[in-house]
Amino acid sequence: AVNTATMSMMLKSSMASATRKATPMVSAKDSSFKVWQPVNNKQYETFSYLPALTSEQIARQVDYVIRNGYTPCLEFADSANSFVSNENCVRFSGVSANYYDNRYWTMWKLPMFGCTDATQVLREVAMCTQAFPNAYVRLVAFDNSKQVQCMGFLVQRPANAAEYCPVNRRSV
Repeated sequence: AVNTATMSMMLKSSMASATRKATPMVSAKDSSFKVWQPVNNKQYETFSYLPALTSEQIARQVDYVIRNGYTPCLEFADSANSFVSNENCVRFSGVSANYYDNRYWTMWKLPMFGCTDATQVLREVAMCTQAFPNAYVRLVAFDNSKQVQCMGFLVQRPANAAEYCPVNRRSV
């Protein structure tokens, strides 16, 4: 058993280290501190914080999908339905917890079962973006043995996307 004096000493010791003023590691200039821009700066899944991917970069990701035995699939959605939200949920109890609208986008054709080449996917991306130029288009990959989506990223952001902030303006 710990006596009262020992307990008091332990408490004072832990409080002293917790309240000690930290010494700054680096003296930074005011201009090096940035604030994340919360207005029109929504992001989507993997890679959305980066500038738009080139066709070559998308092809390398598709090669990864194919090499790992995943099934590529394209989905698209307009701006109004592209972000996860829970505004339309009526919550009566904990049963509806973690339910969000807009989790699922419209599928472009069927998943590309048996796809063996990235050019097949890039061709479908081109057709989807031509058919829906004002829609977000993402490529998702499914693991058919685990029955889960294991990857997803944007392959097109509409040119008129108002909820997007270019990389150079994401911080102020």
